[in-house]
Amino acid sequence: MTIPMPLAAGCSAMEYPLIAQLFSKHHFREVTPQSFAAWTDAPGRSVLLFLEDPIRFKETLDLAVIAPELARAFPGRFVVGVLLPEAARELCVRYGFRRWPAIVVLADGKYVGAVDGLRDWDEYLTEMTQLLDAAPTRPPTLGIAVKSDGDAGGSCHA
Repeated sequence: MTIPMPLAAGCSAMEYPLIAQLFSKHHFREVTPQSFAAWTDAPGRSVLLFLEDPIRFKETLDLAVIAPELARAFPGRFVVGVLLPEAARELCVRYGFRRWPAIVVLADGKYVGAVDGLRDWDEYLTEMTQLLDAAPTRPPTLGIAVKSDGDAGGSCHA
């Protein structure tokens, strides 16, 4: 298991133009631990993007390109919230995905499913179609947390 580390000193995910454009160009909303409850209380389908440090997980920048394309492929079917690395690490345990970055689909705030890691475009289209039509279900768990001497804690799997 790889434990995601914080961004390099002085770096912010927002320093990456592709991530900044999720907000400025595509008008996705940032979801923080403080705004999470309000986000999940909203009715309808929503998609949460769980981003990680683009230096350690270059796929994060790929998802920053893929997510707007998914929104265009399914116009009006969902709203998009973005969890930047610190918030994503804090909230990922709720949804049990195993690879970064991840997309979590909610219906009226309830878990429907996730697409973790990167996929081929056709797989994204197929999985998103299924998730947008599926009923909510119980999120998977990561199992029982195990700590050993010297364990600094953990996070979602990488």
